[in-house]
Amino acid sequence: MSMNRFRFKKIDAFSTGQSSGNPAGYILIDGQVPDTDMQQIARELKGFVSEVGFVRAGSGSEDFIIRYFSCEREVAFCGHATVAILDDLIKNTPTLQAKNIIMIRTNAGVLAVENRISTEGMIYIHSPLPEYKENVPDLEETAHALGLTPGDIDPAIPMGIVHVGQHILIIRLTTLEACIRCLPVYETLRAFALSQGIEVMHISARETQYLGHAYRVRVFAPAFGYLEDPATGSGNAAFGYHLIRSDLWDGRSLVLEQGPDLQYPNIVYIELSPDGSMLFGGNGIVRIDGYYCLH
Repeated sequence: MSMNRFRFKKIDAFSTGQSSGNPAGYILIDGQVPDTDMQQIARELKGFVSEVGFVRAGSGSEDFIIRYFSCEREVAFCGHATVAILDDLIKNTPTLQAKNIIMIRTNAGVLAVENRISTEGMIYIHSPLPEYKENVPDLEETAHALGLTPGDIDPAIPMGIVHVGQHILIIRLTTLEACIRCLPVYETLRAFALSQGIEVMHISARETQYLGHAYRVRVFAPAFGYLEDPATGSGNAAFGYHLIRSDLWDGRSLVLEQGPDLQYPNIVYIELSPDGSMLFGGNGIVRIDGYYCLH
């Protein structure tokens, strides 16, 4: 039986050390790898990592080219995997450590990565610019799909759909308790999302567990073959764009708590760049460092 061997790491993005973070697979490739092989690896890693990023060296002004696969399909852009991959690449590559900006090509476009490891211990990714979809789902149907009551959704803050590589529905809840309590049924949420042309659902509450944090958020991604994304870049970038568009934020740095664990949330930073793009910041913790053998 033939076997392909790939350099592989499992990295948890946005982890505080106490929190779980969001696991990403990371494979360095040299030369051509068939899409079928990349999809097979992501499928075999279902339940172990949320997405797998496949990284090759770029050319010209692009430092790297990254493609992302969930267990079901290719994803145009995955924020937490990008944070995990670039954090590791910079820390282990002296030439990158000296660069303030690293450029990457994704299927969502060419994006800039700010290296702030020496000053803040993090990297910041410039998210793709947003596109907005005006028709949002019915509030009661949305609440039912999430396993919530209509009263759990704040009608004073309008829902919105923001596209930054995926179509993301932004929903404001009335309380932190509702945000933590939310436990949708995967099949119900997936059917709702697919019927509405939505890939990701982002819920938030203004109340937080810890002083100095701006929002508690959670993100569900049923269109990609799993229920909850425990810490996200692109989902929170879409959230930031929605806040700006709704005149609810001035663009200065915000600290977001993410996940269902009340005491130990994952932490994501967002801010607005002068060029109008949303930045999300975090780091990664390497959990597995070795090789992946594809038979």
